[in-house]
Amino acid sequence: MNRLPAPFGSRIDRSRRIRFTFEGKPFEGYEGDSIASALAASGQWVLSRSFKYHRPRGILSMTGADANALVQLPSEPNAAAERTPISEGLRVSAQNVNGSLERDRDAVMDRFGRFLPVGFYYRTFMGPRRDSWLKFWEPIIRRKAGLGVVDTKAPHRHFDKTHLHCDVLVVGAGPAGLSAAIAAAEAGADVVLCDENPEVGGSLSYGRCDPATLSGLSSRLEALPNLKVLTGTVCNGWYEDNWLPLIEGNRLHRTRAREVILATGAIDQPAVFRNNDLPGIMLGGAAQRLIRHYGVRPGHSAVVLAANEDGYRTALDLLDAGVSVVELVDPGSAGDAGPLEAELRGKGVAVRKGATVEAAEGTAGNRHLARVRVGGNWIACDLLAVSVGQAPAWQLPCQAGGKVGYDAGTQTMTITLPEGPVQLAGAVAGTDELQDAIASGRHAAATALSRLGHAVAAEPPVTPKSARPRYVQPVVADPKGRDFVDFDEDLQVKDLQNATRDGYREIELVKRFTTVGMGPSQGRHSALATARIVAEATGRTVGEIGITTARPPVGPETLGVLAGHHEALERRTALHARHIALKAAMKPVGAWWRPYYYGDASSAEEAVREEILAVREGVGLLDVSTLGKLEIRGPDAGEFLDRLYTMAHANQPTGRVRYCLMLNEMGSVIDDGVAYRMAEDQFYVTATTSAVARVYADMLFWNAEWRLKVDVLNLTGAFSGLNVTGPKARLVLEALDSDIDFSRGAFPYLSGREGVVGGIPMRVMRIGFTGELSYELHCPSSLASSLWDAVMAAGGPHGLRPYGLEASRILRLEKGHILIGQDTDAITTPDELGFGWAVSKKKPFFVGKRSIEMRARLGQTRKLVGLQFPAGSRNIPGESCLVLRAGAPVGQITSVGYSPSLEAHIALAYVHVDDQAEGSRVTVKCRNGELVEAPVVAHAFFDPTNARQEI
Repeated sequence: MNRLPAPFGSRIDRSRRIRFTFEGKPFEGYEGDSIASALAASGQWVLSRSFKYHRPRGILSMTGADANALVQLPSEPNAAAERTPISEGLRVSAQNVNGSLERDRDAVMDRFGRFLPVGFYYRTFMGPRRDSWLKFWEPIIRRKAGLGVVDTKAPHRHFDKTHLHCDVLVVGAGPAGLSAAIAAAEAGADVVLCDENPEVGGSLSYGRCDPATLSGLSSRLEALPNLKVLTGTVCNGWYEDNWLPLIEGNRLHRTRAREVILATGAIDQPAVFRNNDLPGIMLGGAAQRLIRHYGVRPGHSAVVLAANEDGYRTALDLLDAGVSVVELVDPGSAGDAGPLEAELRGKGVAVRKGATVEAAEGTAGNRHLARVRVGGNWIACDLLAVSVGQAPAWQLPCQAGGKVGYDAGTQTMTITLPEGPVQLAGAVAGTDELQDAIASGRHAAATALSRLGHAVAAEPPVTPKSARPRYVQPVVADPKGRDFVDFDEDLQVKDLQNATRDGYREIELVKRFTTVGMGPSQGRHSALATARIVAEATGRTVGEIGITTARPPVGPETLGVLAGHHEALERRTALHARHIALKAAMKPVGAWWRPYYYGDASSAEEAVREEILAVREGVGLLDVSTLGKLEIRGPDAGEFLDRLYTMAHANQPTGRVRYCLMLNEMGSVIDDGVAYRMAEDQFYVTATTSAVARVYADMLFWNAEWRLKVDVLNLTGAFSGLNVTGPKARLVLEALDSDIDFSRGAFPYLSGREGVVGGIPMRVMRIGFTGELSYELHCPSSLASSLWDAVMAAGGPHGLRPYGLEASRILRLEKGHILIGQDTDAITTPDELGFGWAVSKKKPFFVGKRSIEMRARLGQTRKLVGLQFPAGSRNIPGESCLVLRAGAPVGQITSVGYSPSLEAHIALAYVHVDDQAEGSRVTVKCRNGELVEAPVVAHAFFDPTNARQEI
């Protein structure tokens, strides 16, 4: 066992033991252990096999930022063992193995590396025949490629989304981030502080520093009610206008911040030498994390490669943990011994300067480190802790517009940000010392607060006490290879050098040719070394080479987090109980449950036929509460609708209703409805059920863009609607006590009225979706049931019958009225629908106007027409069946159904523009492959003169 006693192990609870399995073997750890730490405590150092050569791999960073420690969980591939906590009964297995982790049959690939040079796949998999890739090579590669297995039967998990808004978002809760968050919150700003670790502190939680520093900052943190702390939360990207996704487990916080401070720290860099990937070789920070976070001894006999003071501190921590430090190797030049070196020597540790680790060798099968070569001599050890340098965590700063540079004087990467709402603090800004990092946080907070308008004392920018150059390890290819630059992709120094010899001199091309930086670590441990190799090979400076573009996401994110709730969204109208009582067959339409028809399921077709005839011959009642209902208020309401819709609304008389057709910027139809002008500065607009969310969002967007004096209200849920339609509709409404005159002269077609009907306040519009005399009654949803009951009672003597969605669909089809999303697609224009009458030719602008004019000049290729199939036809094509012309597809059926009024099957379909004339015959391919012909007829199959709706 490698477990250390308390006080080591700040994250674990030793009172709670947890049992789990790895590769089928039982293991035990404590509550708070990660998979990697629990396995390390039990002496299991090999966690995975490498991608290409299947070499044993183990802990490298303990940050979950590399492929070395990716494991398979029962329902999740590529889980980061260094971060994933253990749980009772958890079954963990290794990835990328053929056979078992201990005996991987594909480990033989390590012996054939010379035959697999970088880019070999571009040359190898092109022959010998033209179809060799698809027929031969791809199936082989697919069987070998990929890390982990997706469980398609995994149980659903709960995912959540929230919205966060704050004055200042601080990313990273290390010393700089804590300092910045505290300073901003103490000045009165609303602050959110997030960190990917389960506790705040960053390096203060595992590094060799005074515990009082962290406790002091933490106590100030807890005293600030306006500071929200999110631990275990990853900031996975920066997007325009300071929009940042914060992922907390299975919850996505969609965050908008006025100011952002990035205190994301720096990334330890591995050293490059032969066999630098052996289990037992890890970064100094990983050894410290194992000791302080998990109480795990990372080895028994250690060599420390220390090119900076962090390495010396690591050596001292190893001694405190009972690890024998055989030697500290410092590649820097000999000079005056600092206090850390003196302390080490005082404890009997040999310090060798001016030397470096040249190679390593492993135990049998390379399962663990056995010894390292320093200055030509081999030193036996089971741990090599590496601290040779760092690179600032550049991903988020670069996404926010930062530029990565290279300071040749100090031999370090630098990041510069343009002046704006994003600040850098701490190690990512180039500070080394603890107090400098804390001061850097205060300075970033002062800058952000000043931009927010807070009166704060100016904080001087932090300047390093000394611009001493860092050690830069010479990257020279080992003659025997296996000197890995990118552990994820098994890329060696010679691979990158060969890429430059093949002509790939630019870093972006080197990345794509070699795949360097394309693995899970995304270049965190390889970008700097790669830049140095390419610079050396091409005779340029590191600054001229740069690094590849950093794009979001910063780290992995599950599709579940992006999707959010798995639970299906369900909505019911205020009349749902009334429909159930009438034995309605309810069906989901989007999120809404709507009555499909009323009556016994055994006679569905007959029920629909009777509902249609009831509307045509008497009166019917339809629940239209799912329609979108939007209210536009303000002195510019008419101008606003003029810009949004194709028809003219600014001059629309009060009390009148007008058809609305909405386009997007490319001139495609995206919605239709009606607009009722209730007052000079007030419109009541309907939208289709499926599109109202988008229409409302578009209205808000354009309102923000145009800055007109309007307010947009979404009343979809607040108001319910009933459609009373049929030749006897007026008789039903006149039977109700009302202050509205429903006579033809007082209430003409395409008019609207406000009043009280049956004691219920409402808005009434006379429109004609069914082609019959129709009134839409809109009232507060809380009164919808009372209105339904009143209309049903008044309509009883007239044979009123409620009708469902299918009857409504056929009724509108008989009139040739379109359904958005069914009879339109992503490129449908008004002209293709025959809706030129709905597009104003006089308005100087509306959304999509320029596009439809440009598209009109290109000419049409299709037209939406009506088709009527002969009575008695035995094979009727279904929706989406192809319309053919000379054997080639030119369109499709969009809507089809049987019309009881016409006693024939009718359809709407896109046909070739040359076949749009009434009387033309078109060919349709049925689902069984049979070709049938049908004549083109006018859109309005029933009552083409519209006389019935205007009675």
